[in-house]
Amino acid sequence: MITAEWFTGADGLDAVHAIRRAVFVEEQGVPEEDEIDGTDAGAIHLLVSDGGVPVATGRILTDGGVFTLGRVAVMKDRRKEGYGDFVVRMLIRRAYELGGREQHLHSQTHAVGFYEKLGFNVVTDEYLDAGIPHVGMVRSGDVCL
Repeated sequence: MITAEWFTGADGLDAVHAIRRAVFVEEQGVPEEDEIDGTDAGAIHLLVSDGGVPVATGRILTDGGVFTLGRVAVMKDRRKEGYGDFVVRMLIRRAYELGGREQHLHSQTHAVGFYEKLGFNVVTDEYLDAGIPHVGMVRSGDVCL
């Protein structure tokens, strides 16, 4: 059974951090101090599990009415099963419910096509974040079903 749990604040994030460490730190070589960046306490986190096993995560940061989705990560052995799509749709819906009629994110360039399928458009030039090429993206409205 697939479950989705929401967390706010810095407590209860062990499984969230484990997924992010596996994907961003171990796979992609992002320094841990960049990945666990001190903004988690002010974020809304989503943890998706399958049969009680954590498989995917993402978060929403808000700043001055801007809703930024991020830290979307799926365990390597569970990719191509739809978890990334599920996480992003859940984040969009939660942001929209909270008043975020526009949702922003910083996408690694290899993932742009994935986010475009979910209604995001590139709005910045390419830049480096933690040594990885990224672009800013934005979309409007509620989740597309």
